Amino acid sequence: MQKGCAVLSAEQLENRRAVVSDSALLQALANRVRGRVSRVLREMPPVPRVKAMLSRDGGICPTDGSSLIFDPWSPSAHRCPTCGQVVTGERHDRHWARAQHLWLAERAADLAALAVLLGDEAAALRAGELLAAQAAVYLELPNQDNVLGPTHLFFSTYLESMWITSWLAAAFLLREAGLLADERTEAIDQVAEEAAALIGEFNEGLSNRQTWNAAALVAIAAWFGDEELVQTSVESRTGLLGLLADGFEGGEGMWWEGENYHLFALRGMMTGIQWARVNGVDLLEDPELRTHFERALLAPSLTALPDLTFPARKDSRFGVSLAQPAYLELWEIGRSWLGEGTLLNGWLQALYRVPAPKPDHYDAWLHDSGLESPIRRSAADLSWWALLAVEPRPHPDDAAMAAASCFIESQGLALLRPNGSYVSLECGTAGGGHGHPDRLNLTLHAGGVHWLPDPGTGSYVDPSLFWYRSVWAHNAPAVDGASPLEARCEAFDSRGNWGWARGRAGEVTRTVVAGPELVFDLVELEARTARTLELPWHLQGETRVASPGTWTAAELVDQSVESVESVGSVESVEKFRPSGSGPVVIEAGAGDARIRLHLAGGAELLRAAGPGLPRERTSPTFYLQRITSTSTHLVTLIELVPVDGTELTVKQDGVSVRRTGSLTSLGFTASGGAQVVTPEGRLDLGGVRLAPATPTHLFRDHPSWDAVALALPAWSRPALDGSLEGFDLEEPITLEGEHQYRRSEHPYDPDRFAADAWVNWNMEGLYLGVHVRKPEVVVRQAGAPPLELDNEPDDIHLDGIQLYLRWPDNQVAAFVIVPDPSGAVRARRIGPEGEAQVTGAWSETDDGYLMSVAVTDPRLAGLRPGIRLGFDLLINEMTSDRVRRLGQLVWSGGDGWVYLLGDRQNPERFGVLELK
Repeated sequence: MQKGCAVLSAEQLENRRAVVSDSALLQALANRVRGRVSRVLREMPPVPRVKAMLSRDGGICPTDGSSLIFDPWSPSAHRCPTCGQVVTGERHDRHWARAQHLWLAERAADLAALAVLLGDEAAALRAGELLAAQAAVYLELPNQDNVLGPTHLFFSTYLESMWITSWLAAAFLLREAGLLADERTEAIDQVAEEAAALIGEFNEGLSNRQTWNAAALVAIAAWFGDEELVQTSVESRTGLLGLLADGFEGGEGMWWEGENYHLFALRGMMTGIQWARVNGVDLLEDPELRTHFERALLAPSLTALPDLTFPARKDSRFGVSLAQPAYLELWEIGRSWLGEGTLLNGWLQALYRVPAPKPDHYDAWLHDSGLESPIRRSAADLSWWALLAVEPRPHPDDAAMAAASCFIESQGLALLRPNGSYVSLECGTAGGGHGHPDRLNLTLHAGGVHWLPDPGTGSYVDPSLFWYRSVWAHNAPAVDGASPLEARCEAFDSRGNWGWARGRAGEVTRTVVAGPELVFDLVELEARTARTLELPWHLQGETRVASPGTWTAAELVDQSVESVESVGSVESVEKFRPSGSGPVVIEAGAGDARIRLHLAGGAELLRAAGPGLPRERTSPTFYLQRITSTSTHLVTLIELVPVDGTELTVKQDGVSVRRTGSLTSLGFTASGGAQVVTPEGRLDLGGVRLAPATPTHLFRDHPSWDAVALALPAWSRPALDGSLEGFDLEEPITLEGEHQYRRSEHPYDPDRFAADAWVNWNMEGLYLGVHVRKPEVVVRQAGAPPLELDNEPDDIHLDGIQLYLRWPDNQVAAFVIVPDPSGAVRARRIGPEGEAQVTGAWSETDDGYLMSVAVTDPRLAGLRPGIRLGFDLLINEMTSDRVRRLGQLVWSGGDGWVYLLGDRQNPERFGVLELK
């Protein structure tokens, strides 16, 4: 028997029945599973007959912005947990459908497990009915208007992959036990064949979502007994083997996109490993892979906060407990796979001692929807998966796992844990599309309070996303309004109750030295020209500036800010004018806990109201230090245990702190180390890292093909009336190749969509004429109600163009330009404001539409023939039966998918426009 398979063959099922009947733990788990489906056995749950939809307003209370409660028995009335009102509407119903499709597949697997392990005939009957009902709906719902990859039931492929792994598990179990009727099998065959085609064509490379896509393909291979599909889905670079080896990086085994995505990818990977076993392939038989897998299982324990939540780094959700059953299940099943002696014993013991958190609404775990949370969690609270997979061994009573300071090489994350506190410094790279501009970000958790948190990200479809993805939302230094692109760790060491880390990002260095009651923070700037260094402090709890002084109205930022959209989130900006000299002291309190910050270094101090942590509806005060110089430093002493009368002295060779008569000093050695002198003695900290490793990933954006176009002289200004009158048409730009198309659900058809464009220029303007060939033209009024789909501009979901110019000074001017029903064009600038302007008109033609526009900019006056500009032209394709665009032609080369690209185009992909 293969241990730990979530789906079992007929012979394995017989053995598993005996294990379940002999185990009190598994009997309790079986009762838990039966409780989840008790109502399903009494009545058929509603099956959505609509495709799930991602929108800004769906599933959100219109009164207070709370997420509506998911009730699997209420498809059209959705209650707000905050104000209690019940809201209705199509957007809410389609939001509900996303969770309901997944919940139904889970319940089908629950029922199938009870049927095959406990001989429950009613469960087998209802499981078959659920499979048939979802199969019928699957084939009815359209594969269009998706957000991230093709799918029928959902709006993203990874959701379809998650769904089908549970759905096929139910079907597989029933079939192996001889409980699946032939007509049901035929319907499942149809769904599985279509799903394999959709999932197989949408390869997401080294993405957390690809672990689920690979797992789904292995599951479909098991259903059909397709050995070729098994081999491809397991052994390819983007199959299970490649994702396990390359996605879970380095000696720590952390998924390259961070903790939140680690846990998601780990569940997908483990699901795929189990389905591979059904196909006779056991990846964990290889000793190196087995060791690497164990590291991946244990990786979240390395970075867990003292309250056993995971840090909200990158796009992570904030404040999520690692004691959620979705995660406990991974470690319980992993423990069963790995056998005795694993460190998972101590980790699980620590998690089971934590009070049970409120069940998390999570796509990969909807088992507890509508159920009460127990006081403590145990393995008896897990799912049908654990019922089929967990080996009922008791946990050793003496198991323990002590958290320690460590440097996560693959993430560039330095963690110091002096005396039970938690201090982290972000080095490394931002980490792909989920990364944030937060290099050298500092977090602090001490005395049971997360004083300086990383906020992570709230909703992807809420405008607050721009704030959480800005440098200002972090406790990280910014230079001229922007975060450095990457950092490297130059030193890390931990000895006893003291440790230190130093990171460098471009012209900025940050050094953190942490002890039992004190944390020293030193931020240094060394630049060739004057730069503005800013350092935000997002202290939690009640805060106040204890130093004497006054506050006056001030301005926070100008156009140099990295995320301009975030500026509107900041209010009530004031500047502090201290009454005396010396460090400025900020105090923060939460309950009985307090900390105190002593800020030295000559920077001005501002405060403002900004967004709070995700899911909070407050605008707490944050502080910002700012100084402009070529060479400067900011020194901060953080007292974890504040003592009245503390004196901070900054000297040329270090820092000293006098507290109640005792002196602690910090200095730096000639060899690059740090030296701490306390009343207890001297401590030398080393760990200098001369050549830190830089993580690399398989899948990166590729540069454009060799795209060069000519801009011919305009001896007079073209008519710009929606015709080509006045244009020199000798050098057309052609967009009609499959390599230029970014598709969504449908492949490119040049007879359906193609274009030609011409560029002329003079020192007054750059003139663009575009003739687009397509059957219909989709336009909207400028004042039409917003689509409320997500954070992308509505105009990308119309016919129109996206124009990108890179001037000789490397500044980029970019616009979305769409036809207006008036005959004029509407142009919206992409990115920061600039001096470039767009005017023009459009007209409908027999085979599509024609647009003629002028771009004016003072920089044109300085251009001469022979100059080469960066240039790109994208043409969006829309049809009247869709909500989201169908695709786009990209002059510099598309050859990919249009999903998630919004109005963005990587400047590295621009082609060249040569002025003649």
